[in-house]
Amino acid sequence: MSKGAPKQLWVLMAAVFIDMVGALIVLPLLPFYADRFDAGGWLIGLMTSIFAGAQLLSAPFWGRLSDRYGRRPVILSGLVASALAYVCFGLANSLVLLFVTRLLQGFGAGTIGVLQAYVSDAVEPSERAKALGWLTAAASAGVSIGPLIGQELSRLLGQRGPGLFAAGLCLLNVAFAWRLLREPEREPDDGTRRSVSHAVWEVISHPRSPVSSLIWVYVLAMMAFMGFTAMMALYLKDRFGITETHIGWFYAYVGVISVLMRAIALGPVIDRLGEVRTMRMGSITLALGFLTIPSVDRLSLFLLASTLIPMGTALLFPTSTSLLSQRARRSEVGQTLGVQQSFRGISGILGPAWAGAAFQWVGLGAPFYLSALIMGFVTIAAMVIVTPNEGGAQPASAKAAREMAPGEPSADGG
Repeated sequence: MSKGAPKQLWVLMAAVFIDMVGALIVLPLLPFYADRFDAGGWLIGLMTSIFAGAQLLSAPFWGRLSDRYGRRPVILSGLVASALAYVCFGLANSLVLLFVTRLLQGFGAGTIGVLQAYVSDAVEPSERAKALGWLTAAASAGVSIGPLIGQELSRLLGQRGPGLFAAGLCLLNVAFAWRLLREPEREPDDGTRRSVSHAVWEVISHPRSPVSSLIWVYVLAMMAFMGFTAMMALYLKDRFGITETHIGWFYAYVGVISVLMRAIALGPVIDRLGEVRTMRMGSITLALGFLTIPSVDRLSLFLLASTLIPMGTALLFPTSTSLLSQRARRSEVGQTLGVQQSFRGISGILGPAWAGAAFQWVGLGAPFYLSALIMGFVTIAAMVIVTPNEGGAQPASAKAAREMAPGEPSADGG
């Protein structure tokens, strides 16, 4: 681990935590706000997709800019975009402003790949998946707390309170990161960077290459997960009568499980199984979670079944991104992770859109069964991804597993 990396990782985790608190103050309330303007399930799904569209377009360019000019200025730019989005949410008096909110949020979220590249720069490959797990644990902690704050602000301050509070919190985060977040040390640019369009086309035209296959595993799993996320609030509303005054507790529950998995369980699992097998376990766990949720008829059983979702994402997303950064070209780590987030944007458009349509026109459980089907394909794809010497047993040590592919880079996102 490079000198000073632990301190900078903690600063980055704090910035991500604060940013996610702001995002999750807003997100669970969005379907209820949209419902007041008579938006149906498909339109709410489309609103979620707008976020992904903006992320799709911005992510590879954010990554390329960070490879060229540095990670820090790009991360700060994303935080400023988020602050503007929350102002729009606080002032929203129409569906148009709610769509603008999601557009700006997606633009700011396009820097996720840059955050992952920052970790890739600051942390040795042998510790990268764990560091990414800690980073996403910080995000999950924000996911746990944000909805509770949002529902209380909505109750005490009315419709504008949550958005304007989140905007103020985000501006404080910008000041915090500006002062404390330093540019990580990186290897000198060797000038071999490809264009963004070339990198994107490589993923499409060679889906079975080491880099492309990891991106597709990540993206398809994210599509299934985004479909679940987009419809969870409406599913709980229609199935169990949950309203906006209580929805925050369910997001908090999922967030707490995610934090515990990423901060406590992920490291030991990787040390025992290696990154590839941990990724496969995450894929199977997600599939089981999606398959089980619509079959339960009691709220307590829903909570039990939904535990499988954060467990699966904690095992799958950090490891697949870590493996990706290890296999990317050294001069293109930021761009490659940005391309991954761009394809994630496509999954974020398609996932909520088909989930919303299935929810409205097929049935309450349809989005979850479709997500389970997608995860079945992801599991098959993950089974054919191997480490360089996985002919026999995979190394018990995560460090040994990563050291089998020297000279290639990794990251997370979920």
